[in-house]
Amino acid sequence: MTKTMNESPSSISLERLVPGTLTDDDATGQETLELHMARYRFAAGFVKGGRVLDCACGVGYGTAILAQAEKKPLEVLGVDIDPKAANYASESYASETVSFKQGDGCALKDDEGFDTIVSLETVEHVPDPMALLANFANLLRPGGKLIASVPVTPSVDVNPYHLHDFTKASFRKFGTELGLKEIDAMDQVQPFSPFKIVSGNEARLDDMRKNLIGYYLSHPKAVYSRIRSTLVDGFCNKYLTVVWEKPTS
Repeated sequence: MTKTMNESPSSISLERLVPGTLTDDDATGQETLELHMARYRFAAGFVKGGRVLDCACGVGYGTAILAQAEKKPLEVLGVDIDPKAANYASESYASETVSFKQGDGCALKDDEGFDTIVSLETVEHVPDPMALLANFANLLRPGGKLIASVPVTPSVDVNPYHLHDFTKASFRKFGTELGLKEIDAMDQVQPFSPFKIVSGNEARLDDMRKNLIGYYLSHPKAVYSRIRSTLVDGFCNKYLTVVWEKPTS
């Protein structure tokens, strides 16, 4: 049976994709879901058993991918700040080794620690990105892997759920400052049509920022960032997923 969700962000938002509810004509939703799943498949390649944390797991489909890594983890915990998402994930993907709960990644505590921590498209949403990543580093066992992703083209101007813009360099700097070693990375590119955005005919963008001109007038630096990104990158969103390793001593 296909389950549905009623929550904020809306179920037609790019911030909350629910497999099984996407229609064949929802090209943007399908493309974005595939990008998310590709990140999870990439992350699963670094799961080597042990305990796994998927923080900001959403509705849980990615957590399920991590649980099916080649070297099966002993335990996978999915955590999301939205109780509706955590409940949906538990109903849809929980098993003997996979569980879900509601929680805030910045305040999450765990006495045992984790061998792998995955948090994809999360850091741009929190007020203090360093605090979140520092907590992950503290929860990580020595030799463990932290895998995180962010947009590396501007997104704050059009997406009111995003609080920070990152470049590849600024995101990688977090790992350096936390004493983590980068061991791998993955780049992703998602072309978009500016005409669909301007026309307002793209349902998946219904909850994007409404008064964009007003935002630019009050945030002139955002205009420069958007123009520069368009000139350098064209009409596309770019994403970076980084794999960091915690030293063993």
